[in-house]
Amino acid sequence: MKTILLITALIGLMACKGPARPEVPEILEVPGAPEYTLDEAIGQMLLVGFRGTAVDSTDHIYRDLRDYHVGSVILFDYDAPTGTRGRNIRSVGQVKALCAQLRALNPDLLIGIDQEGGYVSRLGTRYGFPKTLTAQRSATLGIDSVRSQARLTAGMLASLGINLNFAPVADVNVNPSCPVIGAIERSFSADTAAVARCCEVWIEEQRAKGVVSCLKHFPGHGSAKGDTHKGLVDVTKTWQRRELAPYRALCSSPETGEVPEGGRGMMVMTAHVINRQLDPAGLPASLSPKITSYLRDTLGFQGVIVTDDLAMGAISGQYSLEQTVRMALEAGADLLCLSNNGGHYDPDLVPKVVKVIKKLVADGTVSEERIRQSALRIRSLKIDISGN
Repeated sequence: MKTILLITALIGLMACKGPARPEVPEILEVPGAPEYTLDEAIGQMLLVGFRGTAVDSTDHIYRDLRDYHVGSVILFDYDAPTGTRGRNIRSVGQVKALCAQLRALNPDLLIGIDQEGGYVSRLGTRYGFPKTLTAQRSATLGIDSVRSQARLTAGMLASLGINLNFAPVADVNVNPSCPVIGAIERSFSADTAAVARCCEVWIEEQRAKGVVSCLKHFPGHGSAKGDTHKGLVDVTKTWQRRELAPYRALCSSPETGEVPEGGRGMMVMTAHVINRQLDPAGLPASLSPKITSYLRDTLGFQGVIVTDDLAMGAISGQYSLEQTVRMALEAGADLLCLSNNGGHYDPDLVPKVVKVIKKLVADGTVSEERIRQSALRIRSLKIDISGN
């Protein structure tokens, strides 16, 4: 607990406005935390997808973990570029063995997955995993059902060695016909208080099993009429300010800096939606400094902010890799989601992204301290969830 308080205090100091430091130290020195080099700090900011149901020394993910210090990975059952299943998931035993191999390469690794329940379940019944309910269905049955689903999911993930779940969904069911939220029952409810309570239960149950939760998709995707997997989606005219309520309930207060008990052990994912109510410039939320600042400064969230998948059409169809990485960092994202599961697969994606970030640091576009601050937030979350 002392380590967490020291790290949290340092994050607060770094976030305060003041004169720029003349130099950034070569390594990050925080009691109880590793002393990251710049290369290691950059690696902490990368959440990477890969192909393979096991890890061999010839695989690029082996290289990425060993040489580029990647701090997080994400598992998928479906490989979008080829349209085939079995990308990382084929059976219970196989997933458990894969996680053990990954963690042997990096004991501090976050291994993530989208396991919301119902239609969004990477660990499906076809692979031998138990059937789960959608968020909407479980909420309709009552809070005990929500807790039961959350407990089932948390226990299953922990038993496999997965310690990051991109759930629960905090989107409010404003538009029941939204193709990627309401239509497939990913939202708990149209009632903001019910959404907040259900999310709190999921975070509690997952934290109890050492699994990081991720609220998504900030600042709200529930009113959308389009699909950000395919292209840009503008929610300016449909978004309602009440969609912020679940985040307001679970994020720390800007006045006190205290995180509600239900909000510990979580990160927040920014969406690829355009919302000119919050950012008149019309940047996707995941690349918007204004929207990230709203989450940090107005809602008081000082934890890890992760982008939605940067391979989705809303981003990859509009920006180059260099532009995307620069804009995500300038927006204030801590963790860049690089699924490598969009239109094409690139085994050299990590070296390319690392090269871009190092160039941004070298030319002064992004400061070293900015990189280290994100690495520190990520490390703080890892300490919080593991208890170490």
